Amino acid sequence: MTASEIDPFWDHARTLHPDLPAQPPEAWAFGATTEHADGLLAMVLAGTKTATASALRDYESVGEPVPAVGDLSIILDGSGAPCAVLEVTDIQIVPFNQVTAEHAQAEGEDDRTLASWRRIHEPFWREHSATGFTADMPVVCERFRVVHAREG
Repeated sequence: MTASEIDPFWDHARTLHPDLPAQPPEAWAFGATTEHADGLLAMVLAGTKTATASALRDYESVGEPVPAVGDLSIILDGSGAPCAVLEVTDIQIVPFNQVTAEHAQAEGEDDRTLASWRRIHEPFWREHSATGFTADMPVVCERFRVVHAREG
């Protein structure tokens, strides 16, 4: 990803959504692999995925702020190309073992049940989280809406 890709994407988004700020927000991709990024982005663009979850300690370990309601993000595909602008609509921080079935449903993965959410996320955090996994680890449960999606 380079500014040469982000800037034109952001400028185009702003022509269609003039209320967006002049400065592009942070750009990032879902998951930890190209396949994760592409698969989860496809679910967002289809309207199936309207939520995501992150390990709170991962934000803390690198000194990044926790997302807040109203925050905007540019979402990248697996190749690093900008594809969508999301706005955070809700944030709840709860222990892993208290994430709700409603949140699991909104994440849109697998059969959308809490059991499958746990089955997917526990090994993900064991493998990819800088701080590991525990059943009571704090999880940032984030809801979002698509503000803009790349055409085509």
